[in-house]
Amino acid sequence: MLRMLFGEPPRIPEGKLLQTMQSMERFVDMLHKRIADGRDQDHKLRKIEIWSLGLLSSLNELEQSQYAAQQFAARVKSQSLQDMSTEERVDYQRHVYYDKNAFIRLFALLDKLGTLMNEFLGLQTERIKPHFSYFTVLRTMRVRNVHVELMGALNDLKDKNKDVLSRLRKRRNTEIHYMNSELQDDLRQSYESYGGNPRLENLQKQCDDLAQGVDMVLETLRLTFNHACSQLKKRK
Repeated sequence: MLRMLFGEPPRIPEGKLLQTMQSMERFVDMLHKRIADGRDQDHKLRKIEIWSLGLLSSLNELEQSQYAAQQFAARVKSQSLQDMSTEERVDYQRHVYYDKNAFIRLFALLDKLGTLMNEFLGLQTERIKPHFSYFTVLRTMRVRNVHVELMGALNDLKDKNKDVLSRLRKRRNTEIHYMNSELQDDLRQSYESYGGNPRLENLQKQCDDLAQGVDMVLETLRLTFNHACSQLKKRK
C-alpha cells in the first residue's frame, strides 16, 4: 500500500512476515470451515474469526508504517531542524508521522491479540483485571500454569526484547499521555545544550528499535496462531 510513496510495487510478503500471515490465515480457514459446517451455534467462532481477520489488517498496517518510517528517516541527513532544507524537513515530518503510527499500532496490536487469546483459550483474565493488556494475559497464563509450551515461548520472547519494548512503551506513553514524543527529545536536548542548536533524536536507533519490536510481534503472532491451530484440531 505505502510502497507507492517511494515508487515501488506493492509488497510481496516473504520471510517472517509471510510465515506469520500464513499461520494466521490457516487458523482463519479452520474457523471458517467449522462455521460453514454449522459447528458454531453460540457464534463464538465467528467472533474469533472476525478478530483474527482484524489482526491480519493490523499487522499489515504496522508493517507498512514501519517501512515508511524507515524510508523517510533514510532521507534525513541533517543533524538538527535548523539545518534542514524545506524538502528535508517535510521528509522528517513524514518520518515522525509514520514512526508514531507504528509504535502506537504495535502495542495496540498486542493488546488485540491478548483479547483474542483470552477468549479463545478461556483464560478469564477479566476476572482479575477488567481492562487488561497482552502482557496481563501472558501473566495470567504464567500464574495459572496453562498452555505451558506457548506461555514459555512467549515469555522468553518478551524477556529477550524487554529493553526495546521498554523504550518503545516509553515513547508510546509520552505520545499518548504527555506530549509529542519527538518534542520530548527536543526538550531534553535543549536542556543539555541550552542556547545552542539541539541535535535531532537518533532516527536510525529509533528505527532499529521499531524494527526489532515488529520482529517480536511477528514471532508472537506466529507462535500464538500455530498454537491456536493445534488447539482447534483437538476440539470436537
